[in-house]
Amino acid sequence: MSNELLYNAAAASFGAVYTIIVLVWLVVALVGMWKLYVKAGKPGWASLVPLYNLYCLYDMAFGIGWLFLLTFVPLVNFVITIILCFKLAKAFGQGIAFGFGLLFLTPIFMLILGFGGAEYIGPN
Repeated sequence: MSNELLYNAAAASFGAVYTIIVLVWLVVALVGMWKLYVKAGKPGWASLVPLYNLYCLYDMAFGIGWLFLLTFVPLVNFVITIILCFKLAKAFGQGIAFGFGLLFLTPIFMLILGFGGAEYIGPN
C-alpha cells in the first residue's frame, strides 16, 4: 500500500510541475503577443480574443486579415501558417532565419519581436 501511495504522490507532483510549466509558457506567449500587437499599432487586448487575434496577426503579416479563414481548411492551414511566420518576420524587418525561429519557437521569438529593437514596417 505504501508503494501505491508513493506512486500517486509522484504522479501528482509531476502533474503539478507540468501544469506550472505550461502556464508559464502560456503567459510568456501572451506577453510576447501583446507587446507585438502594440508595436504593430493594434490593440494589445486583441491578442487575447480567440479569432480576432488571428485576424490581426494575418493583417500584420499579409495586409489582408481575412486570410485567417484559411486556417480552417485542412492541409492549407499548415502551409499558410508556415508562410505567416516568414511574412511576419519580413513585416518586422527580419530575415528568413528569424522566420524559422518564429516557426519553431513562436513564443520566444514573439518576445524578441515585441521587446527587441525590430520596428514594424508593414506587410509589403
